[in-house]
Amino acid sequence: MQVRTDMQRIAIVDPTESTRESLRALLLSVDFVWLEAECARYEYFYDVVAHSPPDLAIVTLDADKNKALAMIAQLATDYPQLPILTISHDHQALLQSLQRGARYFLTQPVGLEDLLVALRRAFGDVAGSAMDLGGKANTNRPSASSSVIAILGTRGGVGTTSLAVNLAATLAADPENAVALLDLDLALGDADIALEVSGTEAYSIADLARNIERLDMNFLRRAMARHEASNLSILRHPLEIQEISGIHEGHIERIVNLLKVSYSHLVLDLSKSILPTDLMALRLADIILIVVQLELSSLRNVVRMIHLLNHEESLGEKVRIVVNRVGAEAIEEGISLKKAEDVVAKPIFWQIPNDFKSMIAARVAGQPLVVHSPKCRAQMAIQGLANTIQGKPANPVDEKKASGRWSGIWGR
Repeated sequence: MQVRTDMQRIAIVDPTESTRESLRALLLSVDFVWLEAECARYEYFYDVVAHSPPDLAIVTLDADKNKALAMIAQLATDYPQLPILTISHDHQALLQSLQRGARYFLTQPVGLEDLLVALRRAFGDVAGSAMDLGGKANTNRPSASSSVIAILGTRGGVGTTSLAVNLAATLAADPENAVALLDLDLALGDADIALEVSGTEAYSIADLARNIERLDMNFLRRAMARHEASNLSILRHPLEIQEISGIHEGHIERIVNLLKVSYSHLVLDLSKSILPTDLMALRLADIILIVVQLELSSLRNVVRMIHLLNHEESLGEKVRIVVNRVGAEAIEEGISLKKAEDVVAKPIFWQIPNDFKSMIAARVAGQPLVVHSPKCRAQMAIQGLANTIQGKPANPVDEKKASGRWSGIWGR
C-alpha cells in the first residue's frame, strides 16, 4: 500500500503485547499518521529505525526501563533530528528519558485526546510550536515538551525582572498553561518581592543544588512558591549570597529538565553578568528575550551580548529584542527605533510602552499587571507578547484606538 505523502510515519516499540495493541489501535484512529513499524524488543528497535528512519519514534518504558533508556540514548546520539516520544507509568522514568534525548512524553494509560496533542506538538502543528523571527510557526523544528523563555537584561534597571514576572504571570493566567518562573539572578534577584507568594517556607534554588542527587518531582514541587492569584509557581534565588558558590551549570540543567516534565512554560530571569549558570540557561532556552531601552549604554551592551551569543552555535538564532519603556523621554537620548535597529543590526521583536504608574502600583500591591491592571498599556503589550510566543494572534484589543504614537507598539 502506498502511504499518502501528507501522513507522518511512526515506529513504535513496546515489549508488552497488551499496551502495544492498545497504542496501535489509537494510532490507527489518527488520520494524519501511518504506523510504519512495530517492534516487540528494545534491542531490535535501533535496526528498525536505521532501516527506514520514521518521522517519530514512540517508546514505552515500562517493560524494561534500563534497556529502553539505553536505546533512547543511542538513537538520540545517532539520529539527533528524530523526535522521540516516551510513554510510562513512572514519572522518574519519563524524566530520565528526556535527559537521554526524548523530546515528548505521555503517562500511562494513554487516551486518544492526549495522544493527539502529543502528536501535533511533535509534528509542529500546534499553537505552541517553535517560532521564527516573525512569530510564525516554524514547521522545521518541533516544539519541546515545554517552552523555555530566557530573559536577559542589557544592564540593571531596564525592567528585566518586571518583564519576566509579568510575562510569566500572563502565561499562567491562561488555564491551559502551567507556568514556572525561575529567579536565576542568584545574587540580587527579587522576583519573589515583586509578587506576594505563598509558601514562605519554600526552598530556594540553593536547597535544590545541595540535594541534586536525590532531587525528584515531589521535592521539586515542595520547593516552588505559589502566587495564587495568577496560578504562577516561582523558584526563588538563594537566601544567602554565599550560597551561590554551591550552584553550577549542571544544577541548572537538571532543574530545568525536571521542571519541563510538569510545566508547559518556564520563564528564566537571568543575571546581568552572563555567568556559567546563565549560559546554561540560554542553551536550554527556546527563545531569548534581550531587554533594552532606547539609550546608549543599553544599546551598546546588547551589541556586545549578541556578539557573545553568536560565538556559540544556535544561541544567536534564539535572540529577540524587546524594547521596554518606549516613550519615556527622560531616559531616551533621541534614539529612534529605526536607529536602534541599525545599531544592533537586528529587528525589534516587541515594544512595551512606558507605564510607570501602573507598574509601580502593581509592584507595591505585590501583584502582576494581569491581576492588578489588566487593561493598562503595558499589560496589553505583554499580553500580545505572550500570545505571540505561544503562536497565537497578538490581538491587542485597543490597537485600533491607539494614537499614532502607540500604533506600532505590537511588534513587527
